[in-house]
Amino acid sequence: MKERLKIGITCYPTLGGSGVVATELGKLLAEKGHEVHFITHSMPFRLGKFDRNIFYHEVEVNDYYVFKYPPYDLSLASKLAQVAQLEGLDLLHVHYAIPHAVCALLAKQMVGNQLKVVTTLHGTDITVLAQDESLSDLIRFAINQSDAVTAVSQDLIDETRKLLSIDKPIDLAYNFVDKRVYYPREVTALRKEFAQPDEKILIHISNFRPVKRVTDVVEIFNQVSKDVPSRLLFVGEGPELSKVLCRVKELGLLDRVTFCGKQDDVAQLLSLSDVMLLPSEKESFGLVALEAMACGVPTVASNTGGIPELIVHGESGFLADIGDIDQMAQYTKQLLTDTALYEKVTEACLYRARYTFCNDLITQQYEEMYYRVLGLPIPDEIKLRPLNC
Repeated sequence: MKERLKIGITCYPTLGGSGVVATELGKLLAEKGHEVHFITHSMPFRLGKFDRNIFYHEVEVNDYYVFKYPPYDLSLASKLAQVAQLEGLDLLHVHYAIPHAVCALLAKQMVGNQLKVVTTLHGTDITVLAQDESLSDLIRFAINQSDAVTAVSQDLIDETRKLLSIDKPIDLAYNFVDKRVYYPREVTALRKEFAQPDEKILIHISNFRPVKRVTDVVEIFNQVSKDVPSRLLFVGEGPELSKVLCRVKELGLLDRVTFCGKQDDVAQLLSLSDVMLLPSEKESFGLVALEAMACGVPTVASNTGGIPELIVHGESGFLADIGDIDQMAQYTKQLLTDTALYEKVTEACLYRARYTFCNDLITQQYEEMYYRVLGLPIPDEIKLRPLNC
């Protein structure tokens, strides 16, 4: 019976929820004894310390003069095939249909059908790219030809079926956080650097794309700060950053808003915060909200996409219609001024993050899927392994 698998993982290695989840999954699989090979254009930023079961293979793109643009897709497909052959990989787990699943399928054709392809959909490949007629057929092909497909929320599964008329089974595999990293930290001293003892701290973390509606965060904070002494932390960078900064200056809030830039380790910043604001127009899951929940921080968010699967309204956070700044501000003030409510919601956040989105549970779900795809029996070691949730 084969207990140790050789798994190739391809993702976007820079900042972003899909890269974070893919990297954390690979690290957890390596801890379980599997051999994990990351095949990406740069080192995944969350990869961290050395592990004897983790290997990194860089995809190098040759800039031939005959090409208008460097052919990254072809280079990736070639590298996937090369690593699969040299290392004897059992399967490729790729994150995003385009370009990663398409490249993996091409690699499979080069190596042979014994190499299996598992594709995880994270959102943008469906919510944005699949609506482009020039790409929809390619995405449909990538999904249908994969040996197994997962999505990070039921909402994303439903949208995939609706947009692409997909009948192929798609497994629901929620995102997760490593509870050894995300938990309420002791940050009393650090908190003093950001706020006075009588002030509350709101936080927003994103890539500052228009879909995140980051200016709504400023408007919500403007309302909250008039009634509750508070500060706002922005974590991340992106195209809307200058617009946000201008609005902060217009409202005279610059002395109460801190722009932290990109941060690799946000657990401490989350732990010193009181409420996460996530007024996005669309979120396939909302990983930052789960990271906040795991640190005991409630989220006030838009009722959209996969967020309602993560946040139970009124229990582990609050949801409002997209763009309803007044309601989000009201929910935020309610959390910040009602101590009993805040403690109740915080306890619900910690419980839900630890048990519903347990990293051991979801890692085991992926392991069982791998064995199923390979046509192998699931080892008793995995089926009987105690879950540390």
